[in-house]
Amino acid sequence: MTRNKVNLAVTCGAILLTAAICTAQGENAKSAAQQPKYFHLDFVVKELDGGKVINVRHYSTTTMAGDYTCTIRSGNKVPVQSGSATGLTYIDVGVNIDGRDPKEIEGSLALSVTAEISVAATSSSPPLIRQTKWSSNVIVPIGKPTVIFSSDDVATKGQMQLELTATAIQAH
Repeated sequence: MTRNKVNLAVTCGAILLTAAICTAQGENAKSAAQQPKYFHLDFVVKELDGGKVINVRHYSTTTMAGDYTCTIRSGNKVPVQSGSATGLTYIDVGVNIDGRDPKEIEGSLALSVTAEISVAATSSSPPLIRQTKWSSNVIVPIGKPTVIFSSDDVATKGQMQLELTATAIQAH
């Protein structure tokens, strides 16, 4: 009879140990799945003239998947003659890029991107401001450079492109 009690105790112990291991594995899998996923975003602005790249500028940021926003601002203030008491007004020129609500979908990253690129041609007075604006929901394959926006200059054979490469950041 004591042998049956020992066997019963060993069996119950084995069942409890197995249940504990399964519960721990389930919690580890759940916590790994709930960890936030981060992405490194590389934006490349390319200016082309007659199909040849004449200027390239790089802008990078990091974002997290979900209901988040990333913002890039880079530029200058250009003085322009005005009728105010100081005689000058300053106009912001440069690059503004916003990414909103990034979501990973089957090996790609979907997000809403708004971009504005403006340049002051200081050779004229007042300076001529060239401006390109884009806004759209985009989806790019993770790890692959993708042109997400492109437009021709209205006055020249020039073209402006915005390329995005999204890279998943591995947790350590």
